[in-house]
Amino acid sequence: MITARPGRERGHADHGWLKSAHSFSFAEYHDPKHTHFGPLRVINEDRIAAGTGFGQHGHRDMEIVSYVLDGALAHEDSMGNRASIVPGEVQRMSAGTGVMHSEFNHNEGGETHFLQIWILPKRAGVAPGYEQKMFSAEEKRGRLRLVMSGDGAEASVTVNQDARLYAGLFDGNDSAQLPLAAGRLGYVHMARGAARVNGHVLRAGDALLFQDEPAITVDAGDSAEVLVFDLPRQ
Repeated sequence: MITARPGRERGHADHGWLKSAHSFSFAEYHDPKHTHFGPLRVINEDRIAAGTGFGQHGHRDMEIVSYVLDGALAHEDSMGNRASIVPGEVQRMSAGTGVMHSEFNHNEGGETHFLQIWILPKRAGVAPGYEQKMFSAEEKRGRLRLVMSGDGAEASVTVNQDARLYAGLFDGNDSAQLPLAAGRLGYVHMARGAARVNGHVLRAGDALLFQDEPAITVDAGDSAEVLVFDLPRQ
């Protein structure tokens, strides 16, 4: 079964300095039909205005993945990490027993546009951790590049969950397929552009949810950047 989740149906928040679209229930947006999908708990599409950001705040027992589309995201945390995340990089922060962090757009000339993804952990109470890796456009062009996994396969960032995240860039007749093992869930989020996924045309912000399907096929892209999740049932 394939279920469409149009981007326009997401929850939206406008705080002036922050504009956000929520694929799942978050903060003041609550939709009992969209609280999580397997262990996938949050996909927030955030746009942070120049010179603003999220001050120091805490998390625990959550795998947090940041994927920057435009601009740069300055990160600091209580583990001593200080970094700037730019397009092409994937950051993973395992909150575990507890971590404090902040995220800012220090560029005075434009906004930072990024996706923050939360994944429920397989085990609670683990030590906090941090990882950040670059995946070039060439690695993702016309294919689905593994960027996150539970075992660090193919030099992906490692999360405390049996979940995989692939990123791909598609134009023209580019095509790629991801098989789904029996009992696994699939989730496709169109980050930008447009592409056809299993016959469905998706545009930026749109998603498809896969249950009991053998494969996910992405093709006919138009400057498309797509994220594909392979998830356990939860």
